[in-house]
Amino acid sequence: MQQVISERPVSGPSHTTLHNVTHICFHGAWDNREARFRPCVLPVIAGIPAVIALLVLISHILRLLLPWRPSWMKPFVEEYNKPAVKDSSIPKRRWTFFTTALGTLSGMAFVLQLVAAIATWPALDMVFPALTWLVIFGLVIAHQPRTAPYSVLLVTIAQVLAQAILFANTIGMSSDMQRGVSIATIVVACSSIATMLGMPLRDPDLPSKEISQPGSEPTFALRSPEDDLNLWQFMTVAWMMPLIRTGNKRQIEDEDVWQLAYEFQHRRLHENFRQLKGTVIQRLVRANYIDLIFLTLLGLLELVANYSVPVLLQQLLSSMEDVEAPKQAAITYAAISLGVRLVACQSGVFSLWYGRRCYERSRGEMITMLFEKTLGRKIAFQLHEGDQGTAKDALPKDTNDVGPEVGLSSPTTIWQKVLQRTTRLFRRPKAVKPVKEPASMGKILNLMRNDVYEVSQRFWEFQQLIIKPLSCVLSITLVVRFLGWSSLVAVLVLVVCQVINVVLARLMLHFEKRRRKATDAKLQVITQFVEAIRHLRWYGWQGAWLEQILDARQKELKLKVVTNIWNLCISFVNTLGLDLTPVVAFFAYTVIAGKPLRVDVAFPAMQLFQMMTSALRDLPNLIIVMINAWVAVGRIEDFMAEPNKQEMNTEALIGDSLAIHQGSFSWPGVDKQVLHGIDLSFPEGLTVVCGEVASGKTALLQALLGELDMHEGQLIRPAEPVGYCAQTPWLQSMSIRENILFSLPYDETRYKEVLDACALTPDLAELKAGDLSLIGENGIGLSGGQRARVALARAVYSRTKILLLDDPISALDQQTAESIARKCLAGPLLNGRTVVLVTHRTDLVLDLAAQVVKVHDGKAEVLDQDAAQNENLQRIASTTSEKSLDDKTMEKQVTAAVPDKFIEDEHRAHGDVKARVYWEYVKAGNLRWWAVLILALVVYRLFSTAETWYLKAWGEAYNHRSSLGLLLYRDDAGITPSGLFDDMPPPDVNIKPWLVGFLLLALGLSFTLIISQAVMIVIVYIAARRMFRDVMHKVAHATFRFYDVTPVGRLMNRMTSDIGVIDGNISNQFQAVAWLGISWLSSLIIIASVTPTFLVFSAALTAAFVFIFMQFLATSQSLRRLEMVSLTPLMSNFGALLNGLTTVRAFCAQSRFQDRVVDVVDTFQKMDHFYWSLQAWL
Repeated sequence: MQQVISERPVSGPSHTTLHNVTHICFHGAWDNREARFRPCVLPVIAGIPAVIALLVLISHILRLLLPWRPSWMKPFVEEYNKPAVKDSSIPKRRWTFFTTALGTLSGMAFVLQLVAAIATWPALDMVFPALTWLVIFGLVIAHQPRTAPYSVLLVTIAQVLAQAILFANTIGMSSDMQRGVSIATIVVACSSIATMLGMPLRDPDLPSKEISQPGSEPTFALRSPEDDLNLWQFMTVAWMMPLIRTGNKRQIEDEDVWQLAYEFQHRRLHENFRQLKGTVIQRLVRANYIDLIFLTLLGLLELVANYSVPVLLQQLLSSMEDVEAPKQAAITYAAISLGVRLVACQSGVFSLWYGRRCYERSRGEMITMLFEKTLGRKIAFQLHEGDQGTAKDALPKDTNDVGPEVGLSSPTTIWQKVLQRTTRLFRRPKAVKPVKEPASMGKILNLMRNDVYEVSQRFWEFQQLIIKPLSCVLSITLVVRFLGWSSLVAVLVLVVCQVINVVLARLMLHFEKRRRKATDAKLQVITQFVEAIRHLRWYGWQGAWLEQILDARQKELKLKVVTNIWNLCISFVNTLGLDLTPVVAFFAYTVIAGKPLRVDVAFPAMQLFQMMTSALRDLPNLIIVMINAWVAVGRIEDFMAEPNKQEMNTEALIGDSLAIHQGSFSWPGVDKQVLHGIDLSFPEGLTVVCGEVASGKTALLQALLGELDMHEGQLIRPAEPVGYCAQTPWLQSMSIRENILFSLPYDETRYKEVLDACALTPDLAELKAGDLSLIGENGIGLSGGQRARVALARAVYSRTKILLLDDPISALDQQTAESIARKCLAGPLLNGRTVVLVTHRTDLVLDLAAQVVKVHDGKAEVLDQDAAQNENLQRIASTTSEKSLDDKTMEKQVTAAVPDKFIEDEHRAHGDVKARVYWEYVKAGNLRWWAVLILALVVYRLFSTAETWYLKAWGEAYNHRSSLGLLLYRDDAGITPSGLFDDMPPPDVNIKPWLVGFLLLALGLSFTLIISQAVMIVIVYIAARRMFRDVMHKVAHATFRFYDVTPVGRLMNRMTSDIGVIDGNISNQFQAVAWLGISWLSSLIIIASVTPTFLVFSAALTAAFVFIFMQFLATSQSLRRLEMVSLTPLMSNFGALLNGLTTVRAFCAQSRFQDRVVDVVDTFQKMDHFYWSLQAWL
C-alpha cells in the first residue's frame, strides 16, 4: 500500500513565476521533496489574505448597520466609564500615536503594492496584497482604533505569512523590483504588527489611577497591571516582572501583592452571578461561556500543532534519507517544526490565562453563592434545650460505618459475600430516594473545600471534553496513513485494553466512593475533636477520641490503598497496551503488509502511538472526573435546594408591636410542633419568660425571630433588626469593643454606659489593653460569664427597639446578676424598648417585669403577679447562684491570663523550602522503599533507551538505498554505528528475531513501570499513616496555650489541605523529580557518547534554565505560602457564621458578613491567581 504522506511527486519546472501560471491547482499543492509550494497554488496563497480582509470588512459593515448585540455576546463583567458630566466636546474617536503610526504604515504598504501591481499587471501576486492593504488602511482610517485592533492584526499576520511564502517560493525567479517591493512590504507589515503589539488592550479614556502600571513597584493598594496592558505584555506575561524582582529581594508579604483585576473581583462577580436563573451548572456556563469558547478554540489550535509534529518529523527524516533532496528541505521542515512549537507554546500561555480565569471565577462564584445560601437557609436546631449531656455523650460515636455492607443477620459463607459484592458492582442500584438532612458544618466546609474545587477544575479543563475525542480520531487516522490499514490491528489492541479498563474503572469507582465516605467520616470526627479539644482535655477524654480518629484514618488509608491497587491495574493495562501496540503495528506493517520499517516511519509512528494511547487512556479518566464533578454538582444543588428561612410576609409588617396570634411552630425540618396555640403580645418594657427545662422557652424566642417553621397563625414583628443575645454567647475573633459595637458607630457616652450597665468596667480595668484586647475565636480568652456579658452588651448597645435575651444571667454570680438587673434591665438604656428575657432566675427580675409568661409543654400563658410569686422559683435561683459561685474565680483567673494579642498570626516559612522538610517525608516513607523505587526507575530508563536504540538499529539494518543518507549524515556528525545488533539477521530476510526482541523490550518497560508505581503506593501508605499519627498526637497533647491562640479554621485547614498533600500529591512530585533527574542524566550520557560537541549547547541551555527557574522559585514559594495562609480565614468565616447565624440574622447583618467573605475570597484568590500567572511567565 502506497503511503500518502511520504509520496514524493515530481517537482514542476524550476523557473516558474506567477506570470507563467496558466491554471490553479489544489491537489498536491505541497512538494514534499523540495519542501515548497507548487507554483500553481501560489495565486491561491496570495488571495487568502484578501479573502480574510473581505470577511473582516463585511463584519464591520454589519456591525455598523446592526449595532445591537445580544446579551450572550457581552462580557459577564465589563468595565466602563461613568462620566460625572457628559461632555459633548470630547470626540468619540481621535487619533493617538499608535493610530497614526498604524495608519501611516498601512498607507505605505498599500502604495507599494499598488505601484507593484500596476507595474506587473496582470500578475495576481501584487493585486491581491494591494486589495488587502487597502482594506487595512480603510479600517484604520474609519475606526481610528485606540486599543489593539484584533481584526486588523489577523489580516496583517495573514498578509505577512502569505508574502513570506510567495517571496520564499519565487526567490531567484522574480524581478528585482518584485523582490524589493516584497521585502519592503514585509518590513512595513512587521512594523505594523509591532505597533499593534504595543497598543493597549483597555480603552485609554477609562480611569487608571487605581491600576498599577506595568513595571512599577507592586502594592496591595492598586489593582493588577492586567487591567492596563498592551498586547505584547499580555502575550509574554512581562507584567509579572516587578513582583518577581520583589520576590528575589525579600519575602513577599500580603502588602506586596496587587489587588485582583477588575473582572476577577468577586463583589461584581457575585452581584452578577446571583441575578442569573437556573441550576448551578447553567448559571456557571452562562457566567463563563466566553472563556469556554476561547479554551475550545485554543485547544483545537494546540491539537493541530501537536499532531503536526509527527508529520513534520517524518518529512524531516525522509529528506535526510534522500541523498537527492536539497539540503534546504530539512532546514525548512526543522524551521516549520520550530514555528509550530512556538505557536503551540503561545497558545498554551493564552489557554492557561483563560482557563485560570474560568477556574477562579467559577470557584469564587460558587463560594460566595454557598456563603449567601448559608446566610439565608433554615437552621437545623437541637430538639431539646438545656440538655447538658453526660460523660457517655462526650465519648466519640462509631464512625467506621462508611458504606453499605453485606448484612450479617443471616449466616453466609465467604463465597456468598464475594458473589453478592461482585454482582452489586455490575447491577444498577435501585432508585431509593435518600432522606436528605440539613447540611452540617463539616459538610458545608467539605462543599467549599472539595466539591467546589472539583467542579471548577472541570471548567479549567473544559477543552479536554472536545480535544480528547478528537485526538483519538486524529491519531488513529494518522497511524493508518503512516502504516496503512494493517495498523488497525494495533488500534484493536488499544480498544480491547480500554474495554478492560472500563470494567476495572467501575470496580475502582466502587471503592473510591467508599473511600470518600471514609474521608467524610474522618473529617467529621476530626472537626468535632478540634472544636471540643479543650473540654476533652479537661475531662481526660482525648485518648478515646484520638483512638477513634486513628481508626477512621486507618480505614480511609486501607480503602485508599485498595483504590490505588485498582488504579495500578488500570495503569498496567494502559502501559501494556501502549508497549504492545507498536509491536503489533510493526508486525502488521512488516509481516502482513511486507514493507520495510525505515527510520522515517518507525520514530514518527512511535510518537503517534504514544499520543494515541495517551488520548485513549485519558478518555476513561475524563469520564471518571466528569462523573465526580457531576456528583459534586449534585451535592451543591442539594445544598442550594435546602429551604430558606421564611421571610416576613405582608401581614407580618402590619404594626410596630411584637405579637403572635394563634401560632404553631416546629423546628426546621421536623414535623412535630414544638409550640402550638401561642397567643401572646409583648408590650413595651420587660417581659419575663420562665418555665422548666426543655419546655420551649428558647423555641419561643426563635419563633419571634422567624427561625422556626410556622404552621398556622400570624407573627407580627417590625421589619427591622432585633437585638438578640443567645443562650450560648457567640463572639467574633476580634477585640471586645468591636464585638460590642458590631459595626455600629462608636458613641463614647453610650458605650461607657453600656459597659457599666453590663458590669464590664471592672473586668476591662484588669486587661492591659482594656476593651481593645483581642479575645480569640468565639471569645476563648474570656470566661463564660464574661462572654455572656459581652454578648448582652452588644444587644444593649444596638439601637434596636426589640431585645430578645436568652438567659444571659444564668452563668453569673449573684452580685453581678443583681447589678445587671438593676443597672441594665431596669436602667435607662432599655427605656422605651420591648425586652423579652428568658431566665430561670426569676427572683431577680419579677419585680421589674411588665409581663410574666410561663411556657409549659409547648404552650404559653401570661401569669398575673400573684401567680408569678407563687411559682417556686427561689429554689432554681439559689441552685443557679451556687453553680455560678466558682465562675467569679474563673473570671479573675482567665482575665489575668489574656495576652495583648490572643490569636497568633499563622506562621509562614521564609525562603526556600528546607531540605529537612523533604527529608522528613522521605524518612516517613522508609528509606529502603525509596531505594527500591530509584532502582526501578533506573531499570525503566534503561529499557526505554534500549527500545529507542533498538528501533534505530532495526531501521538501519535494511539493505536499502535510503540508508546512505543517514550514513552520510552520521559521517558528517561524527556518529559511528554501535554494532550491537550485527549478529541479528537482516530484517528483510528474517523479521521474527527483531519482532521478538522488540516484544521483550516492551514487556520489560511495562513491568518495570508497574513495579515502580506499586512501590510508590507502599511509600505513600507508610508515610501518610506515620505523619498523620504524629500530627494528631501533637494536636491532642498540645498545651492549652496552643488551643487558645490557634483558630479552629487554621487547624481544619491543616487537616484538609496539608494532609491531602501528604496523602499523595507530594509523592507524585517526588517520583517526577526522581524520574526527570534520571532521564536528564542518562540523556547527557547518551548525547556525550554520540555527539560530545552538543554538551556545550546543553550546558548553555541548562545554565539558562537554572537562571530563569531561580528567578521564578522564590516568588512562587512566597505566593503559595500566602495562598495557604489566606485560606484559613475563609474556612474560619464559614465556621463562625454557622455558629452565630441566628445572631447575624437577628441584627440583619447578612450583607455585612457577605461583604466580609467576598474580601476574604479576593485575598485568597489573588494569591492563587498570581501564582499561576507566574507559571505562565515561566
